[in-house]
Amino acid sequence: MSIFQLNNKKLEPVKEKSFDLEKDIQRITEENLELVLGLKFVSGTLNQEFSVRAQEQDFYIDTLGFDEAQRAFVIIEYKKDKSFSVIDQGFAYLSAMLNHKADFILEINERLHKNFTKKDIDWEQSRVIFISLEFTNYQKNAINFKNLPIYLYEVRFYTNNIVEFNPIKPYSTTESITSLSKDKTIQNVSKEVKVYTLDDHYKKTSDQLREVFEKLREQILRLDPQIKEKPVSWYVGYQLHGYNIASVQAYKDKLMVKITLEKPNDPKHLLKKASDSWMGWSKIPFWRFKLTDTAEIPYLMSLIEQAYKFRAK
Repeated sequence: MSIFQLNNKKLEPVKEKSFDLEKDIQRITEENLELVLGLKFVSGTLNQEFSVRAQEQDFYIDTLGFDEAQRAFVIIEYKKDKSFSVIDQGFAYLSAMLNHKADFILEINERLHKNFTKKDIDWEQSRVIFISLEFTNYQKNAINFKNLPIYLYEVRFYTNNIVEFNPIKPYSTTESITSLSKDKTIQNVSKEVKVYTLDDHYKKTSDQLREVFEKLREQILRLDPQIKEKPVSWYVGYQLHGYNIASVQAYKDKLMVKITLEKPNDPKHLLKKASDSWMGWSKIPFWRFKLTDTAEIPYLMSLIEQAYKFRAK
């Protein structure tokens, strides 16, 4: 993909810059972790890298992030070596974390001055992110599995101080890695960690409401190509810059849509404010909308558009 800069009505090519220092990539990512990945920074090169000892091996975590919305840890590793296996290393890190949960709890409590216990964390949503200047075709093909808690991002640096974080999307996700691999680490981790899909939520509701869900998601995603659809254990989130503008929770008889917005303009008074206890991590209020019919979508979208514009700023 070619990138241009508009200058006096003329397009000028933006050239890619070489960037060889892994620590510099790590520092840029950590300093902008909430913007780039929507994660809270826990530890890394900005303070002191965290490590655990598992199976007589020290696992040094380049960056430890925390997903506040999902209450889950995210391990981030930066790679220049093109020969490593993203599957083997990814599951090894997840295994080390799941077998040393207390160490991770202690780390986040000390760093962020929290008082979490093991039950406060959704270990099922744990994941690993690899960031590199470039991945090989072999490494990109290795993530072509469904329910895989491993993600790849390529980072690019251009002139004019432009930085791009490009998520690598799987070509196909029809097979589960647990059905093809008998590796004990993969099998054990997969018992505790789950990656949810849109179908997992469709199964919770009726055929009629599934059609309503599909029409709603189409309109939300049409707002901006940067909006990401993110299914998790109990809802499907629609995120901009790593934060939900809306989420949909499927029930048999309704779709509960939650919108993140400070002061909605709701002339029909159909939004209900979520309780403070339900809001949990968010500093911005959640508003609930019970959706049961496609006829309600236009009005609902007028509310979601407000949340989109708020977050786009």
